[in-house]
Amino acid sequence: MNKFVRYITFLIFQSKIFPFKGFLRKVMESKLRSDCVFCRIIEGKEKAEIIYENEHAISILDVNPVNFGHALVIPRNHYEDFLHLPEREYEAILKAIKIVAQGIVNGIEPKPEGFNILSNNGFVAGQRIFHVHFHVIPRYFGDGLKFRPVIKRYSKGEMTKYAELIRRKINEIKN
Repeated sequence: MNKFVRYITFLIFQSKIFPFKGFLRKVMESKLRSDCVFCRIIEGKEKAEIIYENEHAISILDVNPVNFGHALVIPRNHYEDFLHLPEREYEAILKAIKIVAQGIVNGIEPKPEGFNILSNNGFVAGQRIFHVHFHVIPRYFGDGLKFRPVIKRYSKGEMTKYAELIRRKINEIKN
């Protein structure tokens, strides 16, 4: 899908007045899910700047970097998001992320002063390629990347309520 279509779609999603936004979002998500660029890269059908690979993962430079050296670590097998990633893959993926982060921190100039590891899961969270992947972003003072969340406050008893709901689900998952 070309960048222009993605940009227009993004603008429509941000619009508060576009009447078919929900329908268009479903169409866009379906298209993104069925057309996995990462699978094409892994199969060798699409070109990418590969910086690391092993039997479980591949790492490429992001074509739209936040800072130069911004890399993606991608499992070789297709899993839509982090919740679909099997436990047997965790250790191998985490090792690949660490190796790539070390390569970035110790390999590029100017030397990064830190780095972020993050993963967008779900369209609303910014995921546009529905193949789980992790960003490793070199960071510098004054680089302009800011995470500015709108902090919320729990009302009296709300924190306990949320904790209980989450603990209940965690206990169901464990059992």
